[in-house]
Order: sequence, then C-alpha cells, then structure tokens
Amino acid sequence: MDLVLFGPPGAGKGTQAKFLVDLLEVPQISTGDMMRAERKSGSELGKKFDEYMSAGKLVPDNLVLDLIKSRLMRGDAKNGAIFDGYPRTVAQAEALDALLDELGREIDRVVSLEVPLHEIIERVTGRRVCLDCGQTYHVRYTPPPQNGECVSCGGTKIVQRSDDTEEVVRKRYEEYKAKTEPVLAHYDAKGLVRSVSGVGSLEEITQRIKEATGVG
Repeated sequence: MDLVLFGPPGAGKGTQAKFLVDLLEVPQISTGDMMRAERKSGSELGKKFDEYMSAGKLVPDNLVLDLIKSRLMRGDAKNGAIFDGYPRTVAQAEALDALLDELGREIDRVVSLEVPLHEIIERVTGRRVCLDCGQTYHVRYTPPPQNGECVSCGGTKIVQRSDDTEEVVRKRYEEYKAKTEPVLAHYDAKGLVRSVSGVGSLEEITQRIKEATGVG
C-alpha cells in the first residue's frame, strides 16, 4: 500500500508513521530525514541538497523527487511506502503521481490527521528534547526525569528547541493551511482522502487510521 499521511506540523504524522511501518511492513518516507541523511553521507545528491539547505533555500522539487525515486527502488519499498509530510504542494502531488505511475503504482489512500491549533500549540510548546540522543519528552504527558538525566542516555542537556514556540507553531500552521491543505483537494477528487481525528491516545489514533485504511 502506498499511503500518504497528512496533517499540520505537530499533528503526530511521524509518530503514527512508525506504528504503520510495522503494521503494513513498508518503509516510512520522510523527505526531511532522507535529505539530512544524504547530506551526512556526502553523496553527490547530498552535496546538492547542502548547497540549498545551507543557504536557507528550498530544495528544488526535481531533486527531492530523485531522492524519492531512489528510495522507492529499494527492495523494502516494492510493496508500498508511507509518505510522511510529502507532498506539500499540488505540483509535488502531481509529480509523485507521475513517478508512481512510471513504477506501475499509485497512491492507495490519503489519511488526513485533524488536530485543532490549540492542541498542536500545547503539544509542541511542551516538548523537550535530549540534545545528546534525541529522546523526546513532554512536560505534561511524559515529563523529563526530576534529576534532569535522560532515561535513554543519561545526558543532562534536555531542552526546549528554539522553534518549539507558539509563534513558530502558528506561522507553520498558517503556511500549511495556505500551501499544503490544497493538496487534499487534489486527492479528494480521486476519492482517496479519509479524515481521522488526531486527538486522543496513540492507540486510539492508530486504530482510527487502521479503520480508515482497511488494514490491521
């Protein structure tokens, strides 16, 4: 199954994608993570990404699509993939459709996680991250240990990231509404969109996604 997970930043797409990887036995495709990995590897494609990202510029769609095509050609993605945070524009959606068609595939389902802005603000502004290992906490749901030591690595650099602020959350949300939400109309015209409430426990949300996709 080729599945697109939609929703505003902070809706929980990445968290749910990790559950679905095991359920569907297909890989998660997060272009942000993949581009960072390419940059770190020093590959030719990674060097191209670095030119744009270091200058604070958006990476051209054609380069991102080259990265996705390369990923889809690997063995573990032959039966499908979970697209997390991509496509973000109608142009990207059309390009992805064309790429999948070239591979004899198509998007089977688009799941839109619906989460109100006030909920996203609470989630993001309450997030704390260990700088040493990346372990994530939340001041309300999973508070950092009182002794200040990370449960995963023992590090003491547990901080609020500079972009985990209400101002940044609101800006990203507005950008999502303006640029990314129109992509849903593209897929809705094909009858592929299923809206799911992204509020509740992780297990409840996963169950809703299972029901929306007809798997599990």
